[in-house]
Amino acid sequence: MNNLVSTEWLAGHLADDDLCIFDCSWHLPTAKRDAKAEFALAHISGAQFFDLDAISDTETKLPHMLPSANKFGHSVSKIGASNAKKIICYDCAGLFSAARVWWMFKTFSHENVAVLNGGMKKWRAENRHVQSGPALQPKPGNFHASLQPNRVKSIEEVAAATALIIDARAPTRFRGEEAEPRPGVKPGHIPGARNIHYATLLNDDGTLRKASDLKSIFDKAEVNLEEPIITSCGSGVTAAILSLALTELGAKDHALYDGSWAEWGASGREIVTGP
Repeated sequence: MNNLVSTEWLAGHLADDDLCIFDCSWHLPTAKRDAKAEFALAHISGAQFFDLDAISDTETKLPHMLPSANKFGHSVSKIGASNAKKIICYDCAGLFSAARVWWMFKTFSHENVAVLNGGMKKWRAENRHVQSGPALQPKPGNFHASLQPNRVKSIEEVAAATALIIDARAPTRFRGEEAEPRPGVKPGHIPGARNIHYATLLNDDGTLRKASDLKSIFDKAEVNLEEPIITSCGSGVTAAILSLALTELGAKDHALYDGSWAEWGASGREIVTGP
């Protein structure tokens, strides 16, 4: 299936037996918002809540790191996912954290996964039906996860890489002019990294911009789509929006730095500030 589906498409397929819909909403700690509580107030009919912090490697202090294949498979099976199903990921912002969950499924070898383009923001703007209350009890699925290690990078691999690093954080954070939202994390960026703020890839309604616009943005940042690329951000969430855009543009050789700045900025490794 395509990596993006429209609200029109989803509205016409809500009753499909082979469809699994996840509300993947997540907020920065500074937002002081509860995504799970907001899910109970309103969500797309039939959706389950995908808890990005719970379905992660909880043995590390780093936020929502990729879990083991066994943990991922077991966790998503409990909320209805199966290898035979189409997985649709959305979030309340339009396109923010849903891309991270899309990337997780891809990284665990599930290609039949898409992001709802515009998410709940566009869905509600179109006055489409939502339901409230807890999620309906899902029929457990059977999801076997198999890690594709070429899709994810560790701090050691990033430090040794010759690939171009693209950072999705806001320019003020990239340049080190703004304090990081997590304690103990220094401001700045990885030496040699380029900055493409994820928000520049989105339209006002929260949808991903058309391919020609995306290509212009990457061209302006002097990113060669034929060469290896590593995406990064604050904690591995909005880096996946870059990964989604790169996939839409046909880039083949790109991976996501899972620890991202939450790890690098607290690691004692070299940090650069300024443009």
